[in-house]
Amino acid sequence: MRNANAKAALPSAETAPPQAARRRRDDDQAPELVCSSRFERRARQQGARRVAGVDEVGRGALFGPVVAAAVILDPLHFPRGLNDSKRLTREEREALAPRIRRQAIAWALAAVDAGRIDYVNIYQASRLAMQAAVEALAPPPDWLLVDAVPLDWPGPQQAIVHGDALSFSIAAASILAKVHRDELLRKWDAIFPAYRLGSNKGYSTPDHLAALNAFGCTPLHRRSYLPVAMQLSPGETWLPFPPGNGGED
Repeated sequence: MRNANAKAALPSAETAPPQAARRRRDDDQAPELVCSSRFERRARQQGARRVAGVDEVGRGALFGPVVAAAVILDPLHFPRGLNDSKRLTREEREALAPRIRRQAIAWALAAVDAGRIDYVNIYQASRLAMQAAVEALAPPPDWLLVDAVPLDWPGPQQAIVHGDALSFSIAAASILAKVHRDELLRKWDAIFPAYRLGSNKGYSTPDHLAALNAFGCTPLHRRSYLPVAMQLSPGETWLPFPPGNGGED
């Protein structure tokens, strides 16, 4: 008789059938994110003619604007090498950006500055920047592919988690936004050299935090972000202006 207290033996990688061991290995591995045109193709199959990819960069930075881009790619001429801007080197992004601008049917950039970010919060500021980029496209899009965040837009749209790593159009937008924001930060680096913005791009790196501790914040730091707010003097508000004094458009 089988011992009721005995534990059932579980097959190990050595004793399990090869197919079971292979399935376990496959399950343990995260699915690879492959950038392609499949979302654009699906949109065109549903009648779309001008599919815009939309993305933003700079949400987590302590300094400067959040920048968004919207891009309508020519479905017959996708630039080679498109991928999430974070997966590309600076050299690759800067080589791709002019090709995207040259080959795209339309592209546009928009930004929301630190003061507005502090007033409406970074999530809403990111949406405002992306919506402004979409509204600046000419010709206008008839379908949106957005990285993760749905927008207030009357037409059909699809918010795609990890969209910049999955959709060519969103990847193109992420590249244009990243290259533009990096250029802005390099210009601000010349004005505020102590913060090393050209290298850290305004993010909370050790050198940036050390400069904040030593010199305090600049007018372009996001005062609603904790590492910056900690540098404000007692009684100094992190809001760019008191509520009710012109904060709303």
